[in-house]
Amino acid sequence: MAASTSPTSQTHPASLPPSVFTLPQTAQLEALYTIIRDKTTSRGDFLFYSDRIIRLLVEESLNHLPVVPKTVETPTGVTYEGVGFEGKICGVSILRAGEAMEAGLREVCRSVRIGKILIQRDEETALPKLFYSKLPEDIASRYVLLLDPMLATGGSAMKAVEILEEQGVPEERIIFINLIAAPEGLRRFCGKFPSLRVITGWIDKGLNEKSYIIPGLGDFGERRYCE
Repeated sequence: MAASTSPTSQTHPASLPPSVFTLPQTAQLEALYTIIRDKTTSRGDFLFYSDRIIRLLVEESLNHLPVVPKTVETPTGVTYEGVGFEGKICGVSILRAGEAMEAGLREVCRSVRIGKILIQRDEETALPKLFYSKLPEDIASRYVLLLDPMLATGGSAMKAVEILEEQGVPEERIIFINLIAAPEGLRRFCGKFPSLRVITGWIDKGLNEKSYIIPGLGDFGERRYCE
């Protein structure tokens, strides 16, 4: 019997904002997601396979950075007309789950600077509120890779982008990277920030009555950091 090549939960790309990009939906990628979705997967395997996906996401995000012509000389004495990245980048993780994506970024981008943002729900207003941020001083001149593994309603991600814009980062210089996204959150997020690009590994069916991503994979932070 031939292997199935159609993903089980991926939303049709035509129904999504044009600024959303997914990883190639291969059988290998779906196998990786099947492992990390399984509630019986050990913490060690969850770490290993989610890290594999994170690295793929970081690699894909770099394809969306602008480049300029660059000429180098090879060891054979021949010049090569290539390209180089146009500007500097940095990562910003939305705590705490976003920290899990920092290692994958560092593996791909040597000596990259990384900032952190902590956003939690305000008990009085029920809205996302900034509790802590530490960002590179020159962040306004960099391309920012915003890291958070899950995009559900989009509230925390939108607050994080607002904080970056307050620091002078243009919307079009931000690339948001996540493993799993809900269509509702994507439309809300991209509707507010249409010039910002989103790189996601998988788009799930939607949100349940508690605003949990379905089928999802549970609490990413808990599965990463708790035995």
